[in-house]
Amino acid sequence: MSRMSRVQHGSTARTADARATTNVPATTDVRTPADIQATGDLQTPTGIQTPTGIRAPGGDRLRVLIVAESFAPQVNGVAHSVLRVAEHLMSRGHTPVVVAPRARAAPGGGGDGLEQAYGYEVVRVPSVPLPGYPEVRIALPGRQLAHALARHRPDVVHLAGPFVLGAAGRAAADRAGVAVVAVFQTDVASYARTYLPVAGAAGARLAWWQLRRVHAGARTLAPSRASFQALVAHGVPRVHLWPRGVDCVRFHPRHRDESLRRRLVPHGEFLVGYVGRLAAEKQVDRLAEVSRLPGVRLVVVGDGPCRPQLEAALPDAVFLGRRTGPQLARLYASFDAFVHAGPFETFGQTIQEAMASGLPVVAPAAGGPLDLVRPGQTGFLVPPGAGAGFREAVERLLRSGELRSALGRAGRAAVTGRSWEAVGDQLIEHYRLALAETTPGGDHSPRSGP
Repeated sequence: MSRMSRVQHGSTARTADARATTNVPATTDVRTPADIQATGDLQTPTGIQTPTGIRAPGGDRLRVLIVAESFAPQVNGVAHSVLRVAEHLMSRGHTPVVVAPRARAAPGGGGDGLEQAYGYEVVRVPSVPLPGYPEVRIALPGRQLAHALARHRPDVVHLAGPFVLGAAGRAAADRAGVAVVAVFQTDVASYARTYLPVAGAAGARLAWWQLRRVHAGARTLAPSRASFQALVAHGVPRVHLWPRGVDCVRFHPRHRDESLRRRLVPHGEFLVGYVGRLAAEKQVDRLAEVSRLPGVRLVVVGDGPCRPQLEAALPDAVFLGRRTGPQLARLYASFDAFVHAGPFETFGQTIQEAMASGLPVVAPAAGGPLDLVRPGQTGFLVPPGAGAGFREAVERLLRSGELRSALGRAGRAAVTGRSWEAVGDQLIEHYRLALAETTPGGDHSPRSGP
């Protein structure tokens, strides 16, 4: 029996059983928010069904073409998760190929648009800078994508934050009859309101129209319950929950550096950190009241087009620019508390990294943070869009070292099970389920070898 036959045979029986036990009508594959655990523990989402007959990760090898709207050397949630997913696929014996916009200075690049610097093939497609934010590259899909799909002959196409390049990847996969897993990662509609205010609600509606087109027919993965609900409300079918992992070895309280603290706060101030891009949608200016608190020093880690305006708006804050690797881990662990102001996060990866570092977190009660922060247990959720809530929460942490320690310990404990290995294996099961649900077309023939 071919691998596709094994997959289809095993999936059919289990899928029927799953529908019977969860009372999900056979005509739909959408999991309602009630089907998802609402405890804040994203370790084992109930939307994942593992059919019998589909071998566990590390069994049959998969070829996966990852079509990413953003990739290294860019620093953002999409690029970071793609790096970790590709690493995990390699570790499990699968073969990833990444298709992504060409950066201005990509490591190991060649004239043919191919890279091998990451241990797997990266195909770069032409791109143009986003007006007003040149660090963000917008892909110009062309023949490179189709050639990569024809050469790699993937079992599954993984669309990472799909919109422009992802739409082209989806169309190419459909033509080849390849299973598609679409990972929702960017709140494009909210970004449209932020960067195209003249378009207003019409811009947001257009964004959702495009997202429905890209996700229709794919197995869509949402990173949080808020994203899940938004996708379902806007007519996207077959939505499932798939969170993100965090490296709890790299991000750990033991990396606290007292000499670094003395340089940042020579007078022993309470050290509040923000880590992330300095872009309009992050609303870092909402932290102005925090930066003016007596005995508090706000440290901003990251870069972006809004940095000059933010340095003027937050004259008491320290701006360190972009930091990565061990240097970033030491900064996290050396903070006393972590704040994040952006209300448009589909997940909130820096919040997880702060929690892994043993920090209490203050974040807006919107989007991804609703799943990550347990109010009064691991931090505080405050009304989005207003600085007073952030100031009051930081003041409360400033007054009580015992509270800070308790929240930090609980936060660390809450994320220790969310390794990239664990969520990576969940993703591989989603790939196999998508394979089982897809009828091959054209001349596509899944491979069983490397």
